[in-house]
Formats: sequence, structure tokens, C-alpha cells
Amino acid sequence: MTEQRYYATGKRKSAIARVYMKAGSGNIVVNKRSFDEYFTRPSLKMIIKQPLEITGKKDQFDLYVNVRGGGAAGQAGAVKHGISKALLEYDAEMRSVLKKAGFLTRDARVKERKKYGQPGARKRFQFSKR
Repeated sequence: MTEQRYYATGKRKSAIARVYMKAGSGNIVVNKRSFDEYFTRPSLKMIIKQPLEITGKKDQFDLYVNVRGGGAAGQAGAVKHGISKALLEYDAEMRSVLKKAGFLTRDARVKERKKYGQPGARKRFQFSKR
């Protein structure tokens, strides 16, 4: 008999995380590297562990994560979103807890594009009256 695995995709900014979850001892592997090695900032580690802590499943699952695109913070947000969705696959009863915490909502804030005739997305060139 094969072991039950759960899969979900999380997104944030331009980062996409594929999360594979199976019963285990709380081991997290990100892009074939250890979790602590990949995400060095404590704030990012905290963000990623939030869905597991809020549902009380901290040391019950092994996570294998593939994440690409974006920066460190965007990737951490994508992994958090993916873990939350994978936990739903495991147990739909957790939906109310995760939804209330706002972990199931895809954070749609992305960088605004630069417009032509301007130095940035919102910034304008200096106006000259004469």
C-alpha cells in the first residue's frame, strides 16, 4: 500500500510553490535543501510555519517544497499558501481555522508595471513651466 501524499500549489507575487505533504516527523525540504538553510531569516521561517502551528499539525507532516520565481519574502508567502491548501486536502474540517487566519486567500499584491514616458510605475518626470 502506498503512503498518502497531499499536493497543493501556493502563489505570492511572482513566486510559485509546489508543496508535497505526507505523514512524518515535521521535516521540511525546500528545493532539495534543508528548510533552515534555504530560508535564513527568522521572520520568513515564522511565516512558513504559521499554518502548521494554527492547526496543531507542527510535527506530523514531512513537507517537500519546490519553489521558483520572486524573492525570499514572496517565496515564503507562496510556501505558506501552498501548505495551507495542502492541509485542506488532508482535512477539509480545517477550512474555517485557515480561512479565518487568512491563509487560503492568494495575496494578489504584485508590482505595478512601469508606464512609458515615465521613470517608474507612478513617478513622473519633473514638470517644467518654462
